[in-house]
Amino acid sequence: MLQLNHVHHIAIICKDYNVSKKFYTEVLGFTIEQEIYRKERDSYKLDLSLNGKYVIELFSFPDPPLRPSRPEATGLRHIAFEVNDIDATIAVLNQHHVIAEPIRIDEFTGKKFTFIADPDNLPIEFYEK
Repeated sequence: MLQLNHVHHIAIICKDYNVSKKFYTEVLGFTIEQEIYRKERDSYKLDLSLNGKYVIELFSFPDPPLRPSRPEATGLRHIAFEVNDIDATIAVLNQHHVIAEPIRIDEFTGKKFTFIADPDNLPIEFYEK
């Protein structure tokens, strides 16, 4: 059996680098650890951390194909973040003009959760602790 320690990072390719950079840092609150422009690829790589832990690599590439998010497609379904208070999370998102889906209740845990979409329509879930 493999000895996996934890998820190291999630790589996300965005269409508009500046819009996505602003979304992940100013709306979601990630911290920039490193930003690299790779001239040979005409591409940025932005390393983002959350509470001191490296979590996301945000990439830009010229004209990437769109990701099919709906209807749901094979592959990565969404990323999810634990939050302390789903209502407070939605209030902050609303301040940034990010609309959350109606709150749902997990039928197995009784916990509240909701979804938003990032600027490239990647589904992001917020799950109450």
